[in-house]
Amino acid sequence: MERKIAIQGIKGSFHHQVAKEYFNESKNLIECMSFDELVKNVLDDDRNLGIMALENSIAGSIIPNYALIDFNKLHIIGEHYLDIRMNLMALPGQTIDDIREVHSHPMALLQCKKFFSRYPHIRLVEDADTADTARRIREKELSGIGAVASKVASELYELPVLAENIHTITSNKTRFVIVKAQNSVIPKPDINKVSLKFELEDMQGSLAGILNVMNEYRLSLTKIQSMPIIEKPWQYSFFIDVTFDKYADYEKARTTLQQITKEFKVLGEYKKGVV
Repeated sequence: MERKIAIQGIKGSFHHQVAKEYFNESKNLIECMSFDELVKNVLDDDRNLGIMALENSIAGSIIPNYALIDFNKLHIIGEHYLDIRMNLMALPGQTIDDIREVHSHPMALLQCKKFFSRYPHIRLVEDADTADTARRIREKELSGIGAVASKVASELYELPVLAENIHTITSNKTRFVIVKAQNSVIPKPDINKVSLKFELEDMQGSLAGILNVMNEYRLSLTKIQSMPIIEKPWQYSFFIDVTFDKYADYEKARTTLQQITKEFKVLGEYKKGVV
């Protein structure tokens, strides 16, 4: 039985685009309409992998996904950065003047508000998924309805693009992580990035101590994200990503960090993606 890759959304979604670019895979996909469903499919079979969006250069971190990875003891085994390009598409033979409504994910619509301000006759309608909207337009032959989605969705559902790259901020990247029920599957010499989670004592200078350890062992901090500990008001967990040149440096730092933190956890060891 072959491994399967769980993605959020359907074929034509940005998660599907990551599967194509990272794995060169478009067949053995499990289409999931929520990240909870995605996690369940990863946990159901040790061979399965999942692709999860974790942060966007405009909108910031996707906090619930950090919590899902942590709570379900998933491991990050890779990452991929994707340029997010929004495109307006509709059934063949139509122009923008024919479009009465445009449906898409709320975040996609938000990122394209400046473009649509030029077309006051178009009503924006929030939907669950970019690609699912495109598929529905094609399957039901919905005239007068447009979708904001990827070029992959346009090609897959044969919807001509009426306007391309309509997002307001041109530099729009999303970081996706590859998750698995087991930890890293690549050799140690190839690992140059790790994701960690820990808690700190509620005392002055505790976070500065973490930064000093990383500096001492030549680790570069690329991400830090705090998250409230629900059962401990005003206390926080920290999620960090660090990169390094030598795995041995990271191992030494990890030993020290385990001694000066609480609830220390390695969320993943992998090879950093190309930004």
